[in-house]
Amino acid sequence: MFTIQDTELIQLNHQQHQSPLNKVHHHAVLDLPFRSYFLSAVLCSIFALTIWGAFLNGYINISLSQLSPTTWHIHEMLFGFAATVAVGFILTAAQTWTGKASIKGLAVLGFITLWLIVRVCLVASLIAETEVNQSLFLYTAIALQLTWWLGSILVFAKLVLSSKNKRNYIFVPLFIALMLTNISLLILDVNGDKALSLHIARTAVLLFCLLMGVLGGRVIPFFTVSGAKTSAIQQPNWLTPLITTLSLLGILAFFSGYFIQLPFTPAILMIIAGLAHLIRLSYWRTTSTLKISLLWSLHLSYFSLGLGLILLGSSYLFVIESPFYISFSDAIHVITIAAMGLMIFAMMARVSLGHTGRALLPHKFVSWIFLLIFISAITRVLMPMFQHSLLGWNISLSTWLVAASLFLIIYMPVLTKPKRNRI
Repeated sequence: MFTIQDTELIQLNHQQHQSPLNKVHHHAVLDLPFRSYFLSAVLCSIFALTIWGAFLNGYINISLSQLSPTTWHIHEMLFGFAATVAVGFILTAAQTWTGKASIKGLAVLGFITLWLIVRVCLVASLIAETEVNQSLFLYTAIALQLTWWLGSILVFAKLVLSSKNKRNYIFVPLFIALMLTNISLLILDVNGDKALSLHIARTAVLLFCLLMGVLGGRVIPFFTVSGAKTSAIQQPNWLTPLITTLSLLGILAFFSGYFIQLPFTPAILMIIAGLAHLIRLSYWRTTSTLKISLLWSLHLSYFSLGLGLILLGSSYLFVIESPFYISFSDAIHVITIAAMGLMIFAMMARVSLGHTGRALLPHKFVSWIFLLIFISAITRVLMPMFQHSLLGWNISLSTWLVAASLFLIIYMPVLTKPKRNRI
């Protein structure tokens, strides 16, 4: 009969004789997609914003590529960062939703390798000296990005369809739409249609608003009840379908307005949708979350979603000379930073603890991550309104970089170590 010491020696000997590939396969960072996806996405945002800041301040020149610097910046923040976190979260949550095993190990490694090669190719296209090499890197990146999306969608679709998890079917067409906008904005920009490429990118932001509305509407009330120990949250049954309908109509109106003359402006749909989000938020007992960073951050991000949509709509209605004018570009950063950025960091902070078997008791500095992201949004939006654009951009970049670095310092050990067994 083996003693405990004998068993431990056998296990140690087995680990020492594992092949390198087998060791990689069983590494904790490849245990479900969220770990490597979260870390990779945050690193991507740090790298992309560092390069973008250097470009804005004239330290480097990346304007000679077939891919415009603006499109590269938008693409890496929307799809290198935000979409990567969203897909990582959804593929991880799908295991809970469906009761079926999601990808892990070498499958996760394969997806992350694809993702990394795309990032390298896009950067290489910015610094390549010949048009031939630029085209080679760009179309390689586009092909692999498409492969990454198709693989991710197929994995998720298989999980929800095989389990008949109808409640989450909505994410399949939503991911397909994001994939199409992702690939379209790259191809259009490379082929010289910068204006349509930018329009596609802005449409993608509205698709993310729909995604945040669906996910936020589900998880924020649930997290609030469980985390703040409140009674069950009740809200009118008509609110959720109204928000979803308004969001879809707003996306369709905004997208089609580029090609055809509409008898109305999408502004009214954006404003009503934003107000509907704020009405829904009013039922979620925000005041009970003020001392819980993992909760107030989600409530603040959802408030920013509603406010951002209202400001987007308002950008259509006021002339530049008006004291109430805010440009579409500035308004959209309320959504991309204060809503998307804050919700993403808040969800990563919570999911990283919960899915690694840790108590939902974040590090004392985690609240500073959320505050810095919100400050990043405020400075990016307000300072350009007072003719201090570059200073506002620099402060916004800097606060995001500090917040993202702080996230890595706190959560790198959490996401790279084995899951804890809760007692």
